[in-house]
Amino acid sequence: MWKRIDHQLKIKAGDGPQAGQFKELGPGREPAVPHPLSLSEFQTVPVFEDISQHVKEVGDQLVKKVNAIFQLDITKDGKTVHQWTIDLKNGSGDTYLGPARLPADTIFTIPEPVFMELILGKMNPQKAFLAGKFKVSGKVLLGQKLERVFKDWAKW
Repeated sequence: MWKRIDHQLKIKAGDGPQAGQFKELGPGREPAVPHPLSLSEFQTVPVFEDISQHVKEVGDQLVKKVNAIFQLDITKDGKTVHQWTIDLKNGSGDTYLGPARLPADTIFTIPEPVFMELILGKMNPQKAFLAGKFKVSGKVLLGQKLERVFKDWAKW
């Protein structure tokens, strides 16, 4: 980015910037949500891709058991870096990158390291929630059904 450091009030035709009239600023700010190509840097991406495969194979059964749409907002440094939706309410289920296409029953806002510890079974979800490690909005109790889905996926 460039910023003009002198303030020439009148500009005549043919006048252009003179040497030294512009000062170079630092690089522009990074966008809040990374470009999709940078998703490979997140540990959660292969996990969600694997969960997506699991939902494709047993989604019919999961939809009957769960009947809910979950949106997971994965955060880094307090900002949402990507979102995943696990739809176990419609059709034979679906998991996709992005916000829920239909209203989500439960939305989780969770830092990536916390999500990874939860998914790997290193952290108890109820204790983590009560300790404020992640936030839940919507139908909070449906989180228990999602926990069972994750446990089922881990055995798969």
